[in-house]
Amino acid sequence: MEPRSGCPINAAVEVLGDRWSLIVLRDVIFGDRRHFRALLTGSIEGIASNILADRLVRLVEAGILTRGTAFRGQRARYSLTEAGIQTLPIIYALGNWGLDWRPGSDELRSRQQLMRDEGPGFIEELMDELRERHLDAPPKQRSGPGPLDRLNAVYAASAAEQERLGAAGQQD
Repeated sequence: MEPRSGCPINAAVEVLGDRWSLIVLRDVIFGDRRHFRALLTGSIEGIASNILADRLVRLVEAGILTRGTAFRGQRARYSLTEAGIQTLPIIYALGNWGLDWRPGSDELRSRQQLMRDEGPGFIEELMDELRERHLDAPPKQRSGPGPLDRLNAVYAASAAEQERLGAAGQQD
């Protein structure tokens, strides 16, 4: 896919500039959703199947994702490429803007807040973990849980707290 102009911002926006492409990447990166059905049913925004199919094709054509070979009766598995992993700082920057300027639920904001609190080193560690999962890179030495486990733990804790507060509010 050739961009309409030689401008690097235009070239990036043509691939990543629509809402659904970024949501699909978010779900692949943070939700480890790598099959069509998981992406479709796991989308809290309710992506339509035809839109999802179109975005997956576009992301594969742009070199952001690869689509594994699916044999009869099997589901195709999508993986990030290095270019896809390199979208993480962009998604992180958008999330930081959203934390500052847009409303949202505490549990859905908790992952972004953890990444902001941990800083750039955490983003690099997360990119390394994505390379292990998607590109079969050798594992890096870690002490303690990896970044995806930490993101999932902070989300689970925040969701449990919100549920507890909701239950307590109903009793009043």
